[in-house]
Amino acid sequence: MRNLPPPDSDSSPLGLEEWIGIIIAVITIGGILIGVLGQRQKGLNLQQWIGSLTSEPKTEAPEEPKVTSPIAEEIPTRETLSSAPLATDSPSPSPAVAAAPESIDEDEAFPEIARAVPLAPIVSAPTTETAEIPTETPEATPTPTPTETPDAAVKFADVPDDYWASPYITALVQRDIMSGFPEDNTFKPNSSITRAEFAALLRSAFDQQPTLETPNFKDISSDFWAWSAIQETSKTNFLRGYPNNTFQPKQPIPKVQVLVALASGLGLEANQSPQEVLQTYQDSNQIPEYAREKVSAATEAGIVVNYPNTESLNPTQDATRAEVAAMVYQALVEAGKADAVTSEYVVNP
Repeated sequence: MRNLPPPDSDSSPLGLEEWIGIIIAVITIGGILIGVLGQRQKGLNLQQWIGSLTSEPKTEAPEEPKVTSPIAEEIPTRETLSSAPLATDSPSPSPAVAAAPESIDEDEAFPEIARAVPLAPIVSAPTTETAEIPTETPEATPTPTPTETPDAAVKFADVPDDYWASPYITALVQRDIMSGFPEDNTFKPNSSITRAEFAALLRSAFDQQPTLETPNFKDISSDFWAWSAIQETSKTNFLRGYPNNTFQPKQPIPKVQVLVALASGLGLEANQSPQEVLQTYQDSNQIPEYAREKVSAATEAGIVVNYPNTESLNPTQDATRAEVAAMVYQALVEAGKADAVTSEYVVNP
């Protein structure tokens, strides 16, 4: 029998099982290293992504301090979507820029929500300062009334700026005493005016107290458009009817009746002899006897406006809308309700 050498005490040959264990260990360690390296790379990308988020608001924000809603700068999460409407959130510093990685995963899962959030400041509720602006604006810039700005522009196609009665027409239109014809933007200054229309004009221009009883005119029913105006002007002695108890509302009113109505309604009396005052007019002989005293009083008060010749009254001709506007405005001046208008056609006896 051959004797074998004794085994070396320093060597330890590995068996099959030991080699299998070593291989498994190497594979396990390699997988762990790969996983760790992957997480580090992912963390690097995450930091770069978060850095881009924090840098964008700085470039877009205005340099001046401004109160805005912080909702647009927050990274939306499921909790944000389930909270109250963005428009009612109160402004406060937002810590959401440094959110946990879970919020980043939610942005990737809901990209359309992240795009919608920057619209929040547009629909946000106004702050306390902006909410007070609408209530202060009307007080800061009040609209002047027509009586305070008689020179404001009132343009009609047939009333140029240099028209002799333009200041009177403008003033009465601003006071809602007379109006134009909106269908063609005209005033029709040379058209006549009826007695009913004149009654409505007088009611708008004056607020005299009634002193007389209203006669029951036979030619006016209660459903006539100017019935109430005729009733009021009759009670205040501006307009009276004819001896046969008629008013003749559709009849054009002559100039002499306009002057008698204004002098009667305002209670004007002649201070001088009517014969002496009426000598101012070349056609004074055409003034009816019943009207001479009132025309004289109206002349002394500066109510008479004669265009183009101050010495021609033309008392029996139908008064034009321009003439009526001029004489009614002059009556308002006499009553202390308007400022005088300089005109070369006002008669000064």
